[in-house]
Amino acid sequence: MTDINGMLLNVIENVEKVIIGKREAIEMAVCSFLCMGHVLIEDMPGVGKTSLVSAMAKSFDASFRRVQFTPDILPSDITGFSMYNQKTGEFEYHQGAIMSNIILADEINRTSPKTQAALLEVMEENQVTVDGQTYHVPQPFIVFATQNPIEYLGTYPLPEAQLDRFFMRISLGYPDAAEEGRMLTRFKTDNPLKTLQPVANIGQLLEAQEAVGKIHVDEQINKFIVSIVRATRNSADVALGGSPRASLCLFKAAQAWALYSRRDYVIPDDVIKMAVPVLEHRLVLRQEARLKRLSPKQVVENILKTVRV
Repeated sequence: MTDINGMLLNVIENVEKVIIGKREAIEMAVCSFLCMGHVLIEDMPGVGKTSLVSAMAKSFDASFRRVQFTPDILPSDITGFSMYNQKTGEFEYHQGAIMSNIILADEINRTSPKTQAALLEVMEENQVTVDGQTYHVPQPFIVFATQNPIEYLGTYPLPEAQLDRFFMRISLGYPDAAEEGRMLTRFKTDNPLKTLQPVANIGQLLEAQEAVGKIHVDEQINKFIVSIVRATRNSADVALGGSPRASLCLFKAAQAWALYSRRDYVIPDDVIKMAVPVLEHRLVLRQEARLKRLSPKQVVENILKTVRV
């Protein structure tokens, strides 16, 4: 476990060479890596969403592809397509952008629902189906999607079925004055992302992912997780609560945070720590809650105060 923790800290410190002052967001992204979970990064333009994903890919020395989602992009651009080969007389599969370890779906809400739906199968089953043939994506496979929360013109909101496939949602936020000053100094001559070197490899990442599954979770912790997720379904402020997939994601996230915290067992604080990033984007609030200016994050925090540990 010590070797795994050392590797994770090396990755985090390496990413911090590019992303300054956002350690908690980087830690959440690393935990998603450990759980093979997809991440939705929702934040203002220019805060480093794309740089974070690029730095993570470089740190793990993983294959990486960035897809700029636009209204005219087609599902075949994502999943690939079959083309007839006149020499062999057969159809051949030409890989799409999805065939990589890490995919950055940049501004995912700017493309049509049809293209968004092309990601549903691969995000859940790690495979794509083209003309009746199934093709598996490389392992590990993680989708990072970005979107700006304030832009609505020319965008297509992600459906609940797709939001539920994201392991967690994170945001970076604006840096404070000191952090922004350090950023200017660090970027004075060139972008540090260009010279960033790997500090881990795919083999180490797969080993860490396997170690997450070995973290002990007591039956009482299971009941605590179920109680939290069921409370989101029964809340008067929520029209659509967390799914059973949400319970599984919170379970895995708690294991990952326990591993990162150098423990081989989960405690209630691990569940509480991961509840907001794992659950908030899955909730659909009632109109009355919106009128009260409640956010999904506030609803989850209120539930955590009421559910007995």
